[in-house]
Amino acid sequence: MYNVTELIEILSSKDNKVAYQALQVLQTESEKSNDIYKFFDRFVEMIENENSYIRNRGISLISVNAKWDTENKIDKIIDGYLKHILDEKPITARQCIKALPNIAKNKSNLVECIREALMKADISTYDDSMRTLLYKDISSSLKKIK
Repeated sequence: MYNVTELIEILSSKDNKVAYQALQVLQTESEKSNDIYKFFDRFVEMIENENSYIRNRGISLISVNAKWDTENKIDKIIDGYLKHILDEKPITARQCIKALPNIAKNKSNLVECIREALMKADISTYDDSMRTLLYKDISSSLKKIK
């Protein structure tokens, strides 16, 4: 058994391996129940963190908890979330782009703004090697978002 509050604290650990393990447990639990959703505001704080690993964790947990968002919290923060499509770190941008179909699936009212943000994303600022991957991610996400 695990303590959810402790796992939430571990998400900000400098030990990325331990933090990733906590993330995996929280993601799995979020698939099964809404117990983790009560920490949603903490995940929103995480996506603004200067550490890209912490941003990635917040992006993921917001997405996986979209199905429990009866309070429409995602609706209120969607602009801040979507800015990570063009995050300074391309890995974080990729995480965000790949997480968007799950949000769209659970928040149909946000489909158009998500599609628009993906279609308008100017990935030309990234290195060539990452640009190709980001383009593929955007294309894949757009196909998944109907």
